[in-house]
Amino acid sequence: MTTCHPDKKYLTMSQSNQEGENITLHPWNTEFTWENAIQRTGYLSVEQVNQYNEEGYIRVDNAFTQEELSTLTTQFDKLALETEGFLKSLENERLSIAESGAILFGIHPSLHFQESKDFVSGSPFTEIAHDLIGPNVRLYWDQIVYKQMEKPRRFPWHQDNGYGFVEPQQYLTCWVPLVDVNVNNGCPWIVPYVHKQGTLAHSYVEPLGYECFSDHPDAIPIEAQAGSIVVFSSLTPHMTGPNLTQKTRKAYIIQYAPEGSHLLKGDSESGKVDSREPATEPQRQFEILVNGQSPL
Repeated sequence: MTTCHPDKKYLTMSQSNQEGENITLHPWNTEFTWENAIQRTGYLSVEQVNQYNEEGYIRVDNAFTQEELSTLTTQFDKLALETEGFLKSLENERLSIAESGAILFGIHPSLHFQESKDFVSGSPFTEIAHDLIGPNVRLYWDQIVYKQMEKPRRFPWHQDNGYGFVEPQQYLTCWVPLVDVNVNNGCPWIVPYVHKQGTLAHSYVEPLGYECFSDHPDAIPIEAQAGSIVVFSSLTPHMTGPNLTQKTRKAYIIQYAPEGSHLLKGDSESGKVDSREPATEPQRQFEILVNGQSPL
């Protein structure tokens, strides 16, 4: 496990980062209080759970064998090839923030591959989710992200809850490197402690995506070997740098949310919420824990 303990505690709302940017809350984030995770299963140590509560992330090493990853990666590569072909068929070779030669996303592999569904439904994710979320948990989202080398670019600083506002705001991201990741090929960077403020305001930066700030003095790179898991809160600001190598950086991103979560829709700038959609789509947001046990 990576253990990084910067000297600075999380910023208050009256402070700004080194770029002089004020950090402001999302308009729908009005009454947030961080709820500490509790060690329940013993898979994560007390120290790991405490680090997650305080800093908003941990790294779990040697979670999977190379054989386990190889089976998944073979299937993911096929999905990536299909996605790349689709992007190349478009006039500008891009769709939203995905662009041929830069970055591509393959959404919901667990819908397409039984091996992927088994992977996200099993150990150690069930234990990690039980410790960090609670006894009743659903898969919220899963996708592969392949950062290509022809058009190196960063992915901006954001919180996962800044892309779609979910209540409760605290859910879980498990970032699984399928290859070794480092600062040269686009490993995650995180800013610790800020997660305790809840969801920040985000703005769209063309063509990169949503951003909560452009830089931060407390940023930490989380280099990781294939087979590890970088675990962080939906409220932990993170980014990935450009891939400056000659090989594709490959990652599988899996998110889990507590039972009863809703995705809010509406005009966040005005503060108006038009709808609250339950995160219970049965084919892709299935239960992985019911009363602390796997339902499968």
